[in-house]
Amino acid sequence: MSVDGNWKITMSTPMGERKADLTLQSSGGTLTGTQGAEGQSGPIFDGTVNGDNVAWKISITNPMPLTLAFTGKVAGDTISGDMGIGAMGSFPFKGARA
Repeated sequence: MSVDGNWKITMSTPMGERKADLTLQSSGGTLTGTQGAEGQSGPIFDGTVNGDNVAWKISITNPMPLTLAFTGKVAGDTISGDMGIGAMGSFPFKGARA
């Protein structure tokens, strides 16, 4: 199943649930796109795709400067996995095609 397209994801964080819009585009094993939440948007980087497995990173500034590292799996029209927040640990995320 292709990961390409628009997604609505929900991340469980220490500050509660956070929602984001995600656009993914795969080319070979490379994953590119954008992720945005609460009026901020930016490009993803270090993105990879291997079958249904995906991984990417995004730098955010709100609520504080952080790099979020996502690893997940696409199953049909759903996506789920873990979001690493450096020393703060790892937290689940899930989403569906928009």
